[in-house]
Amino acid sequence: MSTHFPWLTTITLLPLVASLLIPVLPDKYGKTIRYYALSVGLIDFALIIYAFWRGYDFTNSGFQLSESYAWLPQLGLNWSLAVDGISMPLVVLAGLVTTLSMMAAWNVKQKSRLFYFLMLAMYSAQIGVFCAQDMLLFFLMWELELIPVYVLISIWGGQKRLYAATKFILYTAVGSIFILMAGLAMAFYGGNVTFDMQQLGLKDYSLPFELLIYAALLIAYGVKLPMFPLHTWLPDAHGEASAPVSMILAGVLLKLGGYALIRMNLEMLPHAHVYFAPVLVILGIVNIIYGALVSFAQQNLKRRLAYSSISHMGFVLLGIASYTEVGLSGAVLQMLSHGLIAAALFYLAGVTYDRTHTLMMDKMGGLAKTMPTVFALFTIGSMASLALPGMSGFASELMVFLGMASSDSYTSTFKVVVVLLSAVGVILTPIYLLSMLREVFYGKENLELATSGDLWDAKPREVFITACLLVPVIAIGVYPKLLTQTYDVKTVEVATNARHAVSMIAQQPIQLFSQLSVAPQLPRPVATEVLGIVK
Repeated sequence: MSTHFPWLTTITLLPLVASLLIPVLPDKYGKTIRYYALSVGLIDFALIIYAFWRGYDFTNSGFQLSESYAWLPQLGLNWSLAVDGISMPLVVLAGLVTTLSMMAAWNVKQKSRLFYFLMLAMYSAQIGVFCAQDMLLFFLMWELELIPVYVLISIWGGQKRLYAATKFILYTAVGSIFILMAGLAMAFYGGNVTFDMQQLGLKDYSLPFELLIYAALLIAYGVKLPMFPLHTWLPDAHGEASAPVSMILAGVLLKLGGYALIRMNLEMLPHAHVYFAPVLVILGIVNIIYGALVSFAQQNLKRRLAYSSISHMGFVLLGIASYTEVGLSGAVLQMLSHGLIAAALFYLAGVTYDRTHTLMMDKMGGLAKTMPTVFALFTIGSMASLALPGMSGFASELMVFLGMASSDSYTSTFKVVVVLLSAVGVILTPIYLLSMLREVFYGKENLELATSGDLWDAKPREVFITACLLVPVIAIGVYPKLLTQTYDVKTVEVATNARHAVSMIAQQPIQLFSQLSVAPQLPRPVATEVLGIVK
């Protein structure tokens, strides 16, 4: 493979450039656009696999396949792309889930040209966020991803689609403002002005400045994760979005928040992370328990799955804050695992809706008799979501638990409380998922649905899409190293640097969060300055 070929640029721009041809393609019967969009998705995914298989070194913790071109020199904006162990598997996840979501949208007939145009544009934006190495480019790709989601929900969503789409764009747009402000502040800090993310990570920021930037980025990425209390847009968006859009929302877009927290908050602002890590742990516990408890109150099938996603993403926060290689590796594995499982469950929820024309579980019941294949696939997905041993969710959550329990940056009492409270969420998860299966597929049969003639079983296309998501879940659960070996070198490096930041700050005489963490301490002059800023 030529080392000079711009693989990442090709992978990033191909869907966007291809989408520009959709308005002029002849499509008399509405099939040409579907085949064209799916072909573009498959070709781009094949290029992703080929480029990483032939040109990516799993033993190298640095950035690879790097490309950098001057774009707008007057603004200091460069087209700079690269991948490492954190971003590479997420690029593969984005390619797989987005391609399958276009296959899942096979029956979309309303404004199909616009629909597939937006899907391909979003494809490029997702890859661009994971590969961007320029702060301005990262921000532009982040913004490009928001617009298609808003339009896809507002046109192809449910009855309250405009409310859900408006709420989504308001939350995420406000978060984007924090990204832009933090990026500009970091770029202009010190003597040299640069938007290169690797150079930004090497700057020697003052501690008060680093704390403020960390807080701004935590708000921005906490919205996308989603993190309590910035999560309320997600249930509404999932409840109204069509199944293909929900697949991308749960499978890819939530992972943008977790990825950015690792890339910027943890990796680029390690000293501030020392002070915020206990906060992340607390918020992670709240996510886990709150999401699980609220799921019980949801009769809407997709809203129950949405709150389940909120609960599961809490483990990502715990892993990021653990300071251990095992915990951070578990956080990355949880993002990848949840991306596959959630995409499968939301797709199956859409398949069920196509038959029953309702998402209210109390109006279903007894569907296992007439839809046995859908029932079997839904059961496998639910077992994976509740972290059944042998599934990828079990491996990721176990790694997060072990990482937190073995961390030497927290007191023993704090770690015991964290593990016990997190275990409560693990206990609640099978309860609300199994009760969901019971209400939908068991219980009293709805005679009106049973006699309608619409309860046909899963078609080959639907089985294929679900299998493409669930087979990797089982494979990773049986042999986690299949996936963890692709990023372990990088997570070890990031966790080591985080612990080094802890040891540096721990040498100072004043403790902050002394009841929670052993390490964080501030010298008196800096503490006074921070308190002055807060006041």
